[in-house]
Amino acid sequence: MLSLSLVALIRLVTLHAQAGAQLRDSTLAQWVAANVIAETRLRSPYPATGRSNGEVTMGEQRWHWELVVAGTDEPTIRRLDVRVTHAEAERDAEGVVAALTGFAAQP
Repeated sequence: MLSLSLVALIRLVTLHAQAGAQLRDSTLAQWVAANVIAETRLRSPYPATGRSNGEVTMGEQRWHWELVVAGTDEPTIRRLDVRVTHAEAERDAEGVVAALTGFAAQP
């Protein structure tokens, strides 16, 4: 009975540590995405449509980001979609740690 309890306790501690790491990564990736949108708006209040990407270090980790700027039904508004993955991870939909959407309006 004691051994079963110890196994369950070890499993619980492991799950707790994994959840903490996922929360940290998710938070950092959201900050990366928010920074990409803010920097894009600062460079141009009404950015050109297209796709760009890059890498950045935050929280002692390398992050890869991809920005897609697209038009909307309203011609004076652009949609900015950012996806963030670990820089060393495969860049597929499953590897996305954070995704954020913002908008930019023509001044």
